[in-house]
Amino acid sequence: MTTQAYRASILHFPKQSHSPKQDYQYFDDGILVTRNGGIEFIGEYKHYINQYSEVKIQDYSGKLLLPGFIDAHLHFPQTEMLASFGEQLLDWLTDYTFPVERKFADPEYASHIAKLFIKQLHRHGTTTGMVYSSVHKQAADALFQQAARHNMLMIAGKVCMDRHCPDWLQDTPHSAQQDSAALIDKWHNHGRLKYAITPRFAPTSSPEQLHALGELAQQYPDVFIQTHLSENLQEIAWVKQLFPQQKNYLDVYDHVGLLRKGTVLGHGIHLEQAEWQRLHESQASIAFCPTSNLFLGSGLFDLAKAQQQQVNVMLATDVGGGTSFSMLKTLGEAYKVCQLKGDQMDPMQGLYLMTQGAALGLGLEDKIGNLNVGSDADFVILDPEFDELSALRFEHHRSPQDIIFALSMLADDRAITATYIAGKAVYQATPNTLEGAL
Repeated sequence: MTTQAYRASILHFPKQSHSPKQDYQYFDDGILVTRNGGIEFIGEYKHYINQYSEVKIQDYSGKLLLPGFIDAHLHFPQTEMLASFGEQLLDWLTDYTFPVERKFADPEYASHIAKLFIKQLHRHGTTTGMVYSSVHKQAADALFQQAARHNMLMIAGKVCMDRHCPDWLQDTPHSAQQDSAALIDKWHNHGRLKYAITPRFAPTSSPEQLHALGELAQQYPDVFIQTHLSENLQEIAWVKQLFPQQKNYLDVYDHVGLLRKGTVLGHGIHLEQAEWQRLHESQASIAFCPTSNLFLGSGLFDLAKAQQQQVNVMLATDVGGGTSFSMLKTLGEAYKVCQLKGDQMDPMQGLYLMTQGAALGLGLEDKIGNLNVGSDADFVILDPEFDELSALRFEHHRSPQDIIFALSMLADDRAITATYIAGKAVYQATPNTLEGAL
């Protein structure tokens, strides 16, 4: 049996909370003990050090240990598209996304980008992602293979689309169902891997394809579902033209059985009241993607409305429409979006949405999102004083809330000292270059 201990300041949310700014657990000088990939103990260092006197301790004193970040919505084939100039959603897809995704018909290329993609996740402290692959079955295989190498709890799926995209990216209702079923049988619950049925969004799936994927969802009630919803006003108008018989955009998915707990819908910026109500009833979740929403000019997500309607929300980067793999930077942009909406997001609330809150929405709170005894040992070590400016910022103020907020404004991957998955370091920053992956 492998037992390891880590000394650091430790912060997490041990349970579901409607007031994260109060319901966190914090140890200024804490110890986390892991055994065989799981968490065995968490507490104050001074009270329990004798209990683990024979265990070698990794000393991260002065640094902050958090649960590994959960990124609820991102596109692995779009890694190379980051920071491409201009466009809003529909033109972005045509001019950038579709041409890039064509490359993933090549398994070697898909494997190359999958390695780079997962390395970027680890470098930025992300231990679980809910990921869109391309339409190609072999690209999803490549992503799962790389995630399995690191024992990640990764949720991913093959994109399905049979219309309104180039013919060289189209599948069919039958092939989408069959390829997805084969991938589910191969990868879902293989180790820590999970599958998500993944229609790209309503305009690129025919009614027949959506029905086929709904049938698949009924056959596999424990798989996840991911797609896009109400990101862009032009997109919403298009959906209404394509599906005039449905009550609203959300109903396009709902009426074919694609709405349930474990469904994560990207964006949800421009929702009708009936859609908010149905999201609450179904226990589906919204992935709030602030950097993407700002970059593509899509709009400002209403987090306060989501809370009022008791709809579960998770934070997400939405790479490559999103502009960074960093969940810390994403948290900072979420704060700014809320400011523009006339609301204020407490930093603890934001941290909750990328750890325990996300895990609860996925039904995985017994495995990830927290540092509870029995959870998987996925965690990240942050250095609040990662440069001269941050060291100055924290010279006199170091409350947990203050640390998280300042890092959301100042930090990026330079603040990540190490990332651990199932108790094993998958990334460690070297002192000089901040490079390195194990």
